[in-house]
Amino acid sequence: MNKTGFLYDERYQLHKTGRYHPEVPERLARIYQGIKDAGLLSNLILIAASPAEMKWIELVHDRPYVQRFEAACRNGESMFDTPDNQMCPQTYEIALLAVGGILDVVDRLIAGKLDNAFCAVRPPGHHAEANKAMGFCYFNNVAIAARYLQNRYGIVRVGIVDFDVHHGNGTQHIFEGDSTVFYYSIHEHPSFAYPGTGREFENGKDFGYGYTKNTPVLPGQGDAEYKQLIQKDLIPAFDAFKPEIILVSAGFDAHVDDEMSDIKLSTEAFSWIMQNVVAMARQYSQGRVVSILEGGYALKRLPELAANHVEILLNAQLG
Repeated sequence: MNKTGFLYDERYQLHKTGRYHPEVPERLARIYQGIKDAGLLSNLILIAASPAEMKWIELVHDRPYVQRFEAACRNGESMFDTPDNQMCPQTYEIALLAVGGILDVVDRLIAGKLDNAFCAVRPPGHHAEANKAMGFCYFNNVAIAARYLQNRYGIVRVGIVDFDVHHGNGTQHIFEGDSTVFYYSIHEHPSFAYPGTGREFENGKDFGYGYTKNTPVLPGQGDAEYKQLIQKDLIPAFDAFKPEIILVSAGFDAHVDDEMSDIKLSTEAFSWIMQNVVAMARQYSQGRVVSILEGGYALKRLPELAANHVEILLNAQLG
């Protein structure tokens, strides 16, 4: 059994989004309970969060943006940049804790204290651009983790797999000109889903051309289509890129029971996806995977989805 980290901090639930917002604190409570009920907690290395240092945030986000975000929370504003981004006075501090907890996980992974990890954090991150909050996201957690790996530890090639049902426009935006980070996303087709980006022809630009790969999926499709497309698009791409570490934007909102999309994935399909991710990690990155929560709003399904996800990490064979 692997040394699998589980980043969970009750303070993440202090980020309040309002009564009718889908990205609610209960998401994390359900995830924790699902992992506990499955009898997995005792096998995990539990990690509490500490705030991220600003120098790591600013590897990705412009300083004026960070200052605007902090001031908006301090001033008691209930929205930041877009109506989707509902918040409370604690949101800025909790977003720092989300990033900081992930960087703590990375430190332990590189030191050999962990083999892999699942980070159950709020707020999510993959829609956040360098200078704009979008889609419930403020700091781009996975992007900051990638830059941290490169700047602190000298990792050259970082692979990002994003299976949230919505395209990670922020992650693509941050890395589209960079050949050292390969960003792969499979998501509902942008003609039908937020944020309207992530078409097949969006392949990066300049030095980063060819290091972005998008797999848009039409509404109504499910397990068979996802499996075929991942085998066609993701696996050959990573075989060529050979990432030294794999980061996962783990969104569970493509599930058939999740009302945030018209994609029809089963619980088993999410397990299949993650099994393939850890197989690639075994082949290319010594088994090193850090999975970071993004979306997933079907509260009745999150417990089993998270438990299965963690169990795959625990039982993954290492390279």
